[in-house]
Amino acid sequence: MAEQQGFVLWMTGLSGAGKTTIAKLLEQELKDRHLRIERLDGDVVRESLTRDLGFTKEYRDKNIERVTFVAKLLSRNQVGTICSFISPYQATRDMVREQTTNFIEVFVNAPLEVCIERDVKGLYKKALAGEIENFTGVSDPYEAPTNADIVINTHEEEPEDSVRRLVTYLEENGYIPA
Repeated sequence: MAEQQGFVLWMTGLSGAGKTTIAKLLEQELKDRHLRIERLDGDVVRESLTRDLGFTKEYRDKNIERVTFVAKLLSRNQVGTICSFISPYQATRDMVREQTTNFIEVFVNAPLEVCIERDVKGLYKKALAGEIENFTGVSDPYEAPTNADIVINTHEEEPEDSVRRLVTYLEENGYIPA
């Protein structure tokens, strides 16, 4: 039986695309298999590790630098690390790829209109009204991955189907035992 490898499964996409939903389901599936898994989520990290940072490009990059450091430590010690961050800039995601073990870029894709419809936190409504500055997809850019390892179109696929595809990818690439 193959050993578990450390990896960084990096989920990027707009707010409301479904990153956290899929990450939580994937985390549970892998923990049910008794694998070493940690999940780093944008909202949770901003409440603890990076609460001192705002949302300018400089602060977003600093946020990802800190998360990358944690992901690097976990992945090099054979822990599967599921990261769900908007991470809107390709150059920043490329830096994460360079610094971590077994980086897998997952583009969690949903059209902006779908994300606005989902808007569970009411953030798009505020951003569109001008109440939130530097909001990705509205007043700040999102650079969609051009060469993601996996693309998940959440407006076309159920979360459970997305998780099955991710697990299959991890198995087929030897990151987790089949």
